[in-house]
Amino acid sequence: MADIVRIAFLRHLRGRPTAHVRHLRRGKVVHDGTGLAFWFRPLTAVLSEVPVDDRELPLMFHARTSDFQDLTVQASVTFRVADPVLATSRLDFSISLASGQWTGTPLEQIGGLLTETAQQHSLALLAVTPLADALSSGVAAVRDRVAAGLAADRRLTDTGIEVIAVRVVAIRPEPDMEKALQTPARELVQQEADRATYERRALAVERERVIGENEMQSQIELARMEERLVVQRGANARRQAEEAAAANRTETEAQADRERRLGDARAHTTRVSGEAAGAAETARVSAYRDLPDATLLGLTIKELAGSLPQIGTIVLTPDLLTPLLARLGLGDAGDGDAGAGGQAQLPGTRAQRGPGGQPQ
Repeated sequence: MADIVRIAFLRHLRGRPTAHVRHLRRGKVVHDGTGLAFWFRPLTAVLSEVPVDDRELPLMFHARTSDFQDLTVQASVTFRVADPVLATSRLDFSISLASGQWTGTPLEQIGGLLTETAQQHSLALLAVTPLADALSSGVAAVRDRVAAGLAADRRLTDTGIEVIAVRVVAIRPEPDMEKALQTPARELVQQEADRATYERRALAVERERVIGENEMQSQIELARMEERLVVQRGANARRQAEEAAAANRTETEAQADRERRLGDARAHTTRVSGEAAGAAETARVSAYRDLPDATLLGLTIKELAGSLPQIGTIVLTPDLLTPLLARLGLGDAGDGDAGAGGQAQLPGTRAQRGPGGQPQ
């Protein structure tokens, strides 16, 4: 919208860089261009302002496919007025001389023209397209069809309007149909999710099996090591027992050898002692062999008296000596001795002697 300032009977217009201003006075062009600023008299001036910048026109309309399904098409068209002079001759772009606003609705007319043209080409395309194809590849097809149709529309060309770009944002079916169409995909996704879950569970079971096998192998290996340990301990114990038995046997043999040597030494000592005692006894017997019987009897009694307890006084009567002498075979010698002395002195007895040293 142009800025118009009123001063007395004159008015001043200041345009914009994106607006084409056309000033006519008495049917003749006085000013024509963009970004103008000039004075004019309102009684003789006719002003038109045409925007030459790019404009966005959003579109939303309904269509029906070949299988009688309703669709909602959401798109946008970018356009500009390429020929402002031609546009002012076909559309009313005149502005108020007091406020600078359009006296008509030229942009709405252009928007309606573009909307109807784009909708016409879209409906013609979607009417022969099934719903599945329209949803899968309809965006690109509708965009290309609308762009080609707008570019080839002669009315837009004669009006000086240039279509820069066409964009189709979305093509959507009705909510119930969209939900029904989404169900198979959701089921497939759910099946994939279930399959992934089953695979994950199967993988977990497989891993648990592997872990179990590893644990079992570890236990088997541990049992084998324990078996080896038991065998080794048994071998060590057997070796220790063998070593202990060998040591005991060696010690026993050494002890037996010591005892045998000691026995031999004792036997040798005993034998030597016996031989010495035998020799002594033989010598003694040889010494006693030539002695008279009375002397032997006396020695015997002496030996016997040495083995008896201490006796202070002993009295020998004839009744006691007679059987003893008879047993020893000393009867004859006793008679001679008795005739000579009348008494016999036993070994170990003390004979009483009288004067002159004679026994009494």
